[in-house]
Amino acid sequence: MDNFFTSRGNDVASATKLLPVAQALTEITMSPEQTTPLISMNPLTKLKPIRFFKTLKGLQFSGQLVLTGSQGEEWLFYLYRGSIMYATGGTHAVRRWHRNLAANCPQMLANTLAWRDILAGINTTDFTNCWEYQLLCLWIAGQEITQVQATKIIRSSIAEVLFDIAKVSNVTHQIKPDNSLSSQLPLIDVDEAIAQVERLWQAWQEPRIVTYSPNQAPVIKQAKQLQQRSSTDIYQTITKLLDGQHSLRDLAVQTKRDVVALTHLILPYIQLGWVELINIPDLPTPVGGEKFPTPPKKESTGVLVACIDDSFQVRQTMEKLLTTAGYRFLGVEDGVRSLGILLTRKPDFIFLDLVMPNTNGYEICAQLRKLSSFRDTPIVILTGNDGFSNRLRSNFAGASDFVSKPFDAETVLDVIDKHLKQGAVSH
Repeated sequence: MDNFFTSRGNDVASATKLLPVAQALTEITMSPEQTTPLISMNPLTKLKPIRFFKTLKGLQFSGQLVLTGSQGEEWLFYLYRGSIMYATGGTHAVRRWHRNLAANCPQMLANTLAWRDILAGINTTDFTNCWEYQLLCLWIAGQEITQVQATKIIRSSIAEVLFDIAKVSNVTHQIKPDNSLSSQLPLIDVDEAIAQVERLWQAWQEPRIVTYSPNQAPVIKQAKQLQQRSSTDIYQTITKLLDGQHSLRDLAVQTKRDVVALTHLILPYIQLGWVELINIPDLPTPVGGEKFPTPPKKESTGVLVACIDDSFQVRQTMEKLLTTAGYRFLGVEDGVRSLGILLTRKPDFIFLDLVMPNTNGYEICAQLRKLSSFRDTPIVILTGNDGFSNRLRSNFAGASDFVSKPFDAETVLDVIDKHLKQGAVSH
């Protein structure tokens, strides 16, 4: 087999220098026959659950349509006069929501804990089970997002739900008429929604991937074989990418690729047994209280702690931990844009992820140290690879300290306390 990564127009050295996630995936070597899907003609419109939507459109139905799968999965559609207002439910309702925000209005992911407080203050009988729609309406009213962004989120949610329903056998339905519903956001025509998902559905009928689900997550099973066929930096990138914590759909948004194309890139390594697709749970919901308990907070210290990390889970964990401990929190997903944000907010302490798309923690740290505003600011590198070479390189870049992932609360709080007390960077 050819090398794991190949250079396209560049020499091998340049091709192996900290390639971003999207490029790393693109560089996976595959034969022509592996990249050409064999489409099976199985029209989406022939499936019974999909045909039912056309019936409701003809009846100009207003209310809720609840669909239940053979394994107990439940999807919920809100319809107004035969058009779709919103769709939610399934195994990854919250992940779907986060993906849509990341793709269309990533700024709304900055303070996820505020969603619960906003929703708790809403007293409404409409959409009590659809907190996503409530948030979209509130953000539109507050001019925090645009109608175009909201429409893209709604369309994407409907398309994913329709696709997932089509893959499930023995779907039962229940309709709940409700003429009191009113449309606050753009409506989606049923036929347009079906046409949007038809192409993905057809592509996914290709025999080698039809048994898989885009909700499954790739995880490395044979790390040694992958490591032997890639440079150290690329191996770190791939290890972080295929960590079993992100579904194929999550990764498609992260790498800005079509989910079918991304699956075909990973497929040869699934077939070799080096990578496996596994089922993963949904993210916690911001409503209901039990899944998002509110621990008692300490009095605010006034200290602003920033965390630059492309992982939503890491930023969310940091936010909950640090705000509970009395610190103010600044989460930044995009490493490339982080310098401008940091210069504007001037945090007192910075956690910096080592491996990110399009850049890395070493480069950002070195650039920050060149600025007088951050010459003495504690900067702590976060990484899943706690090796001597990484620690040495972090020191050269000007990092104050090094924390390994997964981290615990005590370690994070101790390192903050340590460096804030020192009042100076340890090089």
